[in-house]
Amino acid sequence: MTSPTRATAAEAPPRGLPPAAAWLLSVACGLAVANVYYSQPLLDLIAADYGIDPATIGLVGTLTQTGYALGLLLLVPLGDRVNRRTLTTAQLGLSVLALAAVALAPSAPLMLAAMAAVGVLAVVAQVVVAYAASLAAPADRGRVVGTVTSGIVVGILLARTVAGTIGDLAGWRAVYVVSAVATGAMALAVAVVLPAERHRPSAPTGQTARTARISYPRLIGSVFTLFAEEPVLRARAVLALLTFTSITVLLTPMVLPLAAPPFSLSHTQIGLFGLAGAAGALGAGRAGRQADRGRAEHTAGIGLLAMLAAWIPAALLPRSVWWLVLAMVVIDYGLQSVHVVNQHLLYQVRPEAQSRLTAGYMLLYSAGCAAGAIGSTVVYEHWGWTAVCLLGAATSLAALLYWLARKQN
Repeated sequence: MTSPTRATAAEAPPRGLPPAAAWLLSVACGLAVANVYYSQPLLDLIAADYGIDPATIGLVGTLTQTGYALGLLLLVPLGDRVNRRTLTTAQLGLSVLALAAVALAPSAPLMLAAMAAVGVLAVVAQVVVAYAASLAAPADRGRVVGTVTSGIVVGILLARTVAGTIGDLAGWRAVYVVSAVATGAMALAVAVVLPAERHRPSAPTGQTARTARISYPRLIGSVFTLFAEEPVLRARAVLALLTFTSITVLLTPMVLPLAAPPFSLSHTQIGLFGLAGAAGALGAGRAGRQADRGRAEHTAGIGLLAMLAAWIPAALLPRSVWWLVLAMVVIDYGLQSVHVVNQHLLYQVRPEAQSRLTAGYMLLYSAGCAAGAIGSTVVYEHWGWTAVCLLGAATSLAALLYWLARKQN
């Protein structure tokens, strides 16, 4: 018979995730998600290397993003069934192979296939967020999620700058060699430094056992079942759809007015705008701390207002590029505030389904990014930058009104 002391120790909640470990996971997320965006400033170099038509080279981004969406559905839910440290280490290790395959690909078809694999495996960033949340003490979970999420933001925003700089100095293949080395080092660090999950936090034992026994097809299908069962997931996923549509409306076409007269900025100079957006990542840490103090919805409301207000300086871009810098800081601050609050609230709903909740939430996030990219490009082509700003502001307003309607119900 198990002694009371031993039983108590086995059921004790986790002691929490040290700040240094949280920052390590944050860097892991940044490295992983950056792999999806490295190609964007390198497309002309890649096209020239393989002799690909400029109109066709866009397949690189399409396949990478498609791979990412597939990974969200097919890999992220596994975090509810297997040990997340093992899953994280395995995905990082496989990412090294995929990145090396990109760097060494002798032909365009092999390069495109490797790019798709890079996208699939980049979803390790979402596995890591759930992993960090499971290791965090309940009272500190918001701060931990905010810290780790900030790595994703910085990775997305700085990927273009890093890739453009390395590409100019050593060629586009060098970007993927450097990333492969860094990702390999991170896989080793995660395996050696971070603890394994001892249990799912606050998950009833019966539910945990049922999740461990569920078949893989049913595990994937349950991602969609959760949408029907959990109102919190539906609400937060809709907010993700609208807010990520809004920011993508800003980020996707901004290269067009910046590269054209009167600014005529180079690709390297345009890439530096990512540094401005990275400053907005500070919103992630603040939002996590506020959520831990019970001010989650208040923080989300401020974030949504900030995203709406950001379109005022964005519309002033024709007067000065500094207005766009301000807009990027404000809109990213708002986005990260909303995003961290969303994740914080999701992880309180079904502890045994954290990875599947993340997968469902991020699927609508990806849909928002796709909608924003397509919509803003079409609008800019036909009606110009002012119309793009009106589209972004309308999307941000829709997100705010949706949040207000839910809050009143």
